[in-house]
Amino acid sequence: MLFRATVLTLYPEMFPGHLGVSLAGKALERGDWSIEAVQIRDFAGDRHRTVDDTPAGGGAGMVLKPDVLARAIDHVSADDERPRLLMSPRGRPLTQERVRALAAGPGVVVVCGRFEGVDQRVIDTRQLEEVSIGDYILSGGEPAALVLLDAVVRILPGVMGNELSGVHESFEGGLLEHPHYTRPQVFEGQEIPAVLTSGNHAAIAQWRLVAARRLTAERRPDLLERDLKPQPDPAQPVKK
Repeated sequence: MLFRATVLTLYPEMFPGHLGVSLAGKALERGDWSIEAVQIRDFAGDRHRTVDDTPAGGGAGMVLKPDVLARAIDHVSADDERPRLLMSPRGRPLTQERVRALAAGPGVVVVCGRFEGVDQRVIDTRQLEEVSIGDYILSGGEPAALVLLDAVVRILPGVMGNELSGVHESFEGGLLEHPHYTRPQVFEGQEIPAVLTSGNHAAIAQWRLVAARRLTAERRPDLLERDLKPQPDPAQPVKK
């Protein structure tokens, strides 16, 4: 199944960006996935190709017009089962779990906001799922869309040379990833931990698990708290 990404943007020249090189770029050339960047201005109804207007109630900045954006969305995703995503700092945080769910589907339609935001009515009527890549503000949704697509495309079948590369990573097991080392054996007086060159695979796996837990406790204790929440026992019958 071909993964199709359609991006609605005021700056289509920003795509595919870095996704046109390296593993994602090679996969794009092979036809493992596709990307189409659609200019929102093409759906404006006036000769000036106006896409924004002042916010109702006053305030700074401009707001993307609902009629223009709705026409663009309808044009690219009529009778389309792909999820419609709006990159927004107020959206739900993007997680690796959500990334995997998106990668398992037919593709995505991504709306890149600009200015102060998008008229709420088009968010509601076109059922846009607001997605955030972090607690900070960008000049527009395009960089965020590239981040989301990067995370999704890299785990599509055949994109990475080693399929296990997408499994043993941060967040995949609820932990941050363990530290990595490679040759030379000694660098500026620091040696590779002896266990990693011992050939004892069980000891190596245990070292990596302990190191991952330590890093997670130091930098993202919230992940450990989430993992420690009581989970239902699948072996027990559900009480009704």
